[in-house]
Amino acid sequence: MTNIKEYTLIDGTFSVEDADQILTALLNYKIDYHNREDFSKHIRFNRDIEHSKKRIQELIATKEAVKNLIAETESNKFNLVINSTITIRLEEA
Repeated sequence: MTNIKEYTLIDGTFSVEDADQILTALLNYKIDYHNREDFSKHIRFNRDIEHSKKRIQELIATKEAVKNLIAETESNKFNLVINSTITIRLEEA
């Protein structure tokens, strides 16, 4: 069995408005996921949540950069071509 799998998540040309909605929803979901995981791990297991805190800050910065790109493209009436692939590598535990 191959240890690496790839799946297409997003592949298309989108209007500025659609791209904004898609990317914002995706980034918001990831931020919310890490916030829920932080809370759960900290409350239930008193675990270190520094990795998630760092990841949340990275995602917020990415979201801000995407918002800035969207704002720049709106005035020029571009479409956005978005391609996103998920690569999953299987590792022994």
